[in-house]
Amino acid sequence: MSGMTFDHSKKTDFVAIGRLCIDLNANEINRPMELTSTFTKYVGGSPANIAVGMARLGMRAGFVGKVADDQMGRFITGYLERCGIETSGVTTDRTGAVTGLAFTEIKSPAECSILMYRDNVADLKLRPEEVPEALIAGTKMLLISGTALAASPSREAVFLAIEYARRHGAAVAFDLDYRPYTWSTEAETAVYYNLAAEKCDIIVGTREEFDMMERFERNPERLDGITAAKWFNHAARIVVIKHGKDGSIAYTEDGASHRAVSYPANVVKTFGAGDSYAAGFLYGLMQGWDISRCMSFGSAAACIVISSHSCSEAMPSAEQVHDYIARCERGEITASQI
Repeated sequence: MSGMTFDHSKKTDFVAIGRLCIDLNANEINRPMELTSTFTKYVGGSPANIAVGMARLGMRAGFVGKVADDQMGRFITGYLERCGIETSGVTTDRTGAVTGLAFTEIKSPAECSILMYRDNVADLKLRPEEVPEALIAGTKMLLISGTALAASPSREAVFLAIEYARRHGAAVAFDLDYRPYTWSTEAETAVYYNLAAEKCDIIVGTREEFDMMERFERNPERLDGITAAKWFNHAARIVVIKHGKDGSIAYTEDGASHRAVSYPANVVKTFGAGDSYAAGFLYGLMQGWDISRCMSFGSAAACIVISSHSCSEAMPSAEQVHDYIARCERGEITASQI
């Protein structure tokens, strides 16, 4: 078992806070962005993708965030509502802020990049007083992500949301989601990431993201066990460190480490893998599964998403993930592993 417990008397399973933006994914695959002419629009942002993923898996989900007062903002809110996500915590900016844009380039399955436009974006305008305590009080789990810590007042809004979660007994998960172009300095990033991580029950990130957080500490060999152990001196119950195609390792406060079964995938692009993995992993925890099963379920969900053109739109149902795992076990999917 995972060792995590959740208050099942609460009506909402999962609430995310943070970035809401637009993904514009290149339609011309295997071509540099300079030669790409058409893109398809999707709702994006890591916490938004994870919330959509949880809703598709059958969880009752909500969102706290801010959108621009424009067509894109209305598109985002409408999409969340169509996914069955509670949007009472999504407010509209009235200061002239804009919707963040992410253009994706898919040169090959292994060579993908994202061009982000993040100046004066609405999601970073979320104010603490706009965070609904009642919504967070009524959920089993709150998810925060690192991008929302990059600027005020969003930064303070996130810390208040964490306070509400801890006050009302909701588990707090932290998807590190480090985007260097949203921060002024690496020192500032490390300070706020560490302050937030100290208050979280579950921390999920790549080896490189944890390296960023450890920039002032002594772990020159970049040992995962040392990295995870630090957080068990605070609130953490589970720390997941991802190593890309080499898989991930989950550490628990009892000193154990866990690895996932990996699955093959017909890779179209690599982005979206982390968000779908997080949704699948957190879903498993909320079902009471053991850690390894949660990780394997997250890995299978990621394989489905990276085999598709979109991120949010490709988030699978629980039935689709279970079917994917079964097909892999029967040898029906044999593409190269991610």
